[in-house]
Amino acid sequence: MDKNPCGSSAGTGAAVSANLAAVGIGTETNGSIICPAVRCGLVGVKPTLGLVSRSGIIPIAHTQDTAGPMCRTVADAAILLGVLVGFDKSDSITADSKNGLNDYTKFLDKDGLKGARIGVARGFINPQNKLGQITEAHLQVLKDAGATLIDVYFPAGGLGNNQTVVLEYEFKTDLNKYLAQRNSPYKTLADLIKFNEENKERSMPIFGQEIFTTSQERGELTDETYLKALKLIKNTTQYGINSAIENNKLDAIVSPTGGTWGMSAIAGYPHITVPSGFVDGLPSGLAFFGKAFSEPKLLKFAYAFEQLTKKREAPKYLPTI
Repeated sequence: MDKNPCGSSAGTGAAVSANLAAVGIGTETNGSIICPAVRCGLVGVKPTLGLVSRSGIIPIAHTQDTAGPMCRTVADAAILLGVLVGFDKSDSITADSKNGLNDYTKFLDKDGLKGARIGVARGFINPQNKLGQITEAHLQVLKDAGATLIDVYFPAGGLGNNQTVVLEYEFKTDLNKYLAQRNSPYKTLADLIKFNEENKERSMPIFGQEIFTTSQERGELTDETYLKALKLIKNTTQYGINSAIENNKLDAIVSPTGGTWGMSAIAGYPHITVPSGFVDGLPSGLAFFGKAFSEPKLLKFAYAFEQLTKKREAPKYLPTI
């Protein structure tokens, strides 16, 4: 294979796409459910932070980490999401799972777009390229199905290096906690760094461990540097999505899959991708995202779009493209 299936849930995506499993569960900090889902021609659901437990998942950042469905259909994703939702005493953030449901299949309505008000993340659509042209055609599908579309725009940039700062602080803290609970001789990030240095020819033949070392240099989660960076990235992304939806009285926002997943990941908000066709032989996706705990609406719109277009195709196992 000479094409990248993307993301740290690439194995799950490739296996489900190839019919090696009925459904799969991916894990995401920033795009690692959504990106491999679109690359593998799947439906991917990155849930609202707090709906699904992270117990047992190797952590990167507790303010973004979550698990979520990767499936061949929206119906399968809705079923699996209902199974995953629930409180786990080992993961306190799942107290928010009370805002979720154990059955999302009730929202699988093929006429679900009728009467919907959906924002179009216009800044993420380039009408000059193939993906932009595919997206424009699908926006017409949404309109023909009874949705009202309103262009919305998000401010460019604004996060600077703050996301990296947050991830480094949280990675160190969360990984140390994870390792301390395991039956392993390596109890801290510092232990892993030492092991890698002592076994660099075997453990680091290609890549270094810069993320490890820069994270190890960070302090505690009480540091003002961390607290300021976290406040900025959360406020920026949550405000951007909330204000677009509230000011325009929207039910959700739509965009080509790509770019917007980072905003949803940082905000801790839900993001769903559905196969939308192919660009130069590779799968593309259309994404629906919105405010916290808006999964019912997103699944409804995603299902209606899927049933109207049915763009997913089984992989052809081509030698190259």
